Order: sequence, then structure tokens, then C-alpha cells
Amino acid sequence: MKKQTIIITGASTGIGKAIAGLFLQNEYNVVINSANEANLTETFNELGHHERLARVTGDISRPATGQQLVETAVTRFGTVDILVNNAGIFEPKGFLEVDEAYLDRFLSINLKGTYFTSQAAIRQMLKQGEGSIINIGTVLVDHAIGGFPATAPIASKGGIHALTRQLAAEFGKNNIRVNGIAPGIIRSPLQSKNGISDADSLAGLHLVDRIGETSDVAELVLYLAGSNFVSGEIINLDGGHVSGHHIG
Repeated sequence: MKKQTIIITGASTGIGKAIAGLFLQNEYNVVINSANEANLTETFNELGHHERLARVTGDISRPATGQQLVETAVTRFGTVDILVNNAGIFEPKGFLEVDEAYLDRFLSINLKGTYFTSQAAIRQMLKQGEGSIINIGTVLVDHAIGGFPATAPIASKGGIHALTRQLAAEFGKNNIRVNGIAPGIIRSPLQSKNGISDADSLAGLHLVDRIGETSDVAELVLYLAGSNFVSGEIINLDGGHVSGHHIG
């Protein structure tokens, strides 16, 4: 069985870094991306396995970055078998405080980045006759929290959920599978960036009474990458956050 190649955007920290590490452990070729060159270089050196690891620094909101990722994967390893659209930004801001420039940041990085990177990857996957795309959304698209105002990022992530299903429909006959993962609270640098100093204090939002780990997301990505019969799904990875709540 040929060694497969995965591209992971936003892979210098947190969820993306965990995905890269797990796929390297499972003998995949891996191409990692980040807009932060220093962080990406540090992660590249830390992950090792440089015979199976490549890196591309670039802003994912620019279509040229997605194209460069695909070209790097094909030049270095021969194929693009899996794309994980993980790169994104997320922060709270009240709806009435959002201006056009602020909204455009989320639409450009989150939605446009996922859209055009997928476009570049699908062009290559069509040549190969198969492929898998996994998009990272959020449970907040389907389960809003009144005390956490975040219309700008959630609108962009909602677009990603819709794009996931539409791409699965358009390219299913080409053996290209497209799925999404909607995480709950995951222990990652994103929490501290949003001013949450104790992420574990949010465990009560989940029925299992703990927050998720980056390894939880990585393991689901590994499953979806290997499945040939799951497509068009948005899978809640949220410890039961959407399913129900505790009383007291």
C-alpha cells in the first residue's frame, strides 16, 4: 500500500500540531503550514521525521498559499491524499461592535482559506482519482451560547459546515470524501488567546465533565482519513456538549 500524503493548515501549534505528530507516527508523509514562520520552524524541528515532513509558511487567506501547499506535496511526495483545513482564528466580540474590516478577517482566513485551499487540493485529487478533505468547524454553529458573543467567527465557521456538505455532494462520484469536525472546548493555545486562563473550568459544558484534548481531534482525523465510506458529515467532537446538559 502506497504511503499517503496529508496537508495540514495551521499546524504549528495546538490541534494542527497534534494531527501532524499522529500522522507522522502512522508513517504518512506530512506537509505543515502556518502564517507564523518562527512557530512553524520550531514545530518542524520538534516533529522530526524530516524525510517525510515538509513545511510551507504562508497566510491561508491567500489562494496562492493553498496552491503552494499542493505543489509542495506533489513535488516532494507525489500526491495529495488528505487535506485538513485546520487554520483559523476565533475570538469573541459583541455583534454591535463588529465592523466590516473585523468581519472580513474571519471570512478571509476561516472561510476563504478553507474554500481556496480545498479548490487547489481537489484539482489534484481529481487527477489521482480519490482524496479526503477534513474541515474543522465548531459546535457553536449548531449550539449557540448567549454569554459568548462571537457572531463573526461563527458565521465563517457556519459557511465551512455548509461548504463541507456541498463539496461532498459535488465530488462524491469522483471518490473524494469531504467531512467536518465540530470540536467543543479543546485544550489549546486558542483558549489563552481568548483570555481563558483555566480552560478546565468550562468542563461542565460537556456531559463527560472534561474538556477535550488535541489528541482527541487528531484521532478522529486519522479515522476519517482512512475511511472510504464516510462523507458529507459534520461530526460533533464535544463530549456531549450539543446532546444535553447537566443540572447543577
